[in-house]
Amino acid sequence: MRIDKYLWSIRVYKTRSLASSQCKLEKVWYNGELTKASREVKIGDVLTVRKGPIQFSYKVLSFPRARVGAKLVAAHAQDVTKAEELAKLEMIKLQFRNDRKRGLGRPTKKERRDLDDYTDFDFEDEWLQEED
Repeated sequence: MRIDKYLWSIRVYKTRSLASSQCKLEKVWYNGELTKASREVKIGDVLTVRKGPIQFSYKVLSFPRARVGAKLVAAHAQDVTKAEELAKLEMIKLQFRNDRKRGLGRPTKKERRDLDDYTDFDFEDEWLQEED
């Protein structure tokens, strides 16, 4: 089975063309080496995929006949991502986490204005200061 088809079928990428383009952009490794989308995958191989700053690794267990549901992915691929990469992912999640408590719903108009005033940076003022 081709790498791009395999990565699409185990739900790493949303479309097969996206999987293929990621191979062209050198974001997919086959047993530690950069690879093309047309490379044939064998059982036991390790595929490493770079998504943003994180490198996810998957060990090939079997080949699905078609794209599988999320619950069935574990039968075809084993996630062997390193602990350091998972820790990096958790740090990124914490960094972008909003401090609003769950269950409070959407912010009110007043709360949104307060948030905007707190986080707003006026780029025009900065730009005007650089010209002077």
